[in-house]
Amino acid sequence: MPEPEIRKTALQIETIWHEGGPAAEVPLKKGAALVVIKNPFAGAYHAEIAGFMDDLKPLGLRMARELIDALGGDAAAIEGYGKGAIVGAAGEIEHGALWHVPGGYAMRELLPASAAIVPSTKKLGGPGTRLDVPITHSNASYVRSHFDAMEVGLADAPKADELLLVLVMTTGPRIHARVGGLKAEDVKGEDGLR
Repeated sequence: MPEPEIRKTALQIETIWHEGGPAAEVPLKKGAALVVIKNPFAGAYHAEIAGFMDDLKPLGLRMARELIDALGGDAAAIEGYGKGAIVGAAGEIEHGALWHVPGGYAMRELLPASAAIVPSTKKLGGPGTRLDVPITHSNASYVRSHFDAMEVGLADAPKADELLLVLVMTTGPRIHARVGGLKAEDVKGEDGLR
């Protein structure tokens, strides 16, 4: 397949100092890299679509690098991640699933501590649709303090024949996280869980 046809890209960055309690010494940063591309499968059923994942891999790496840079440039400072896709109305949910490998592996390739599975979500929607992208600790899925989400979306995307692809990263736990469980500093990093 040809290289993905990009209509637009966006970066969304949040800096969170507190959630009603005391201000953190170091704020949490959450960021999302979004890209809107033409859906080459829109409008008809195609039995063979998996090859498009290879075409998306360079895009995933570019988005991951841009997001790391937007969050300060230090890949080792990234502690959480997630990914997602919004499929325009002329597509099908399986087209969003094409983002699993190129989106997830792009982040895992660039982040030094990233043994955990990259959580994901996808849905069908039109322009202005919002997506809650799940976030977990990048090296151990059982770290409760990093269970989070980031709401993303663009006012004019996706159009019916488009895909909106998203990567999300964070620099730490939820502000004021205090519900117990495995602590980030106790992660062994052996199995992606603990």
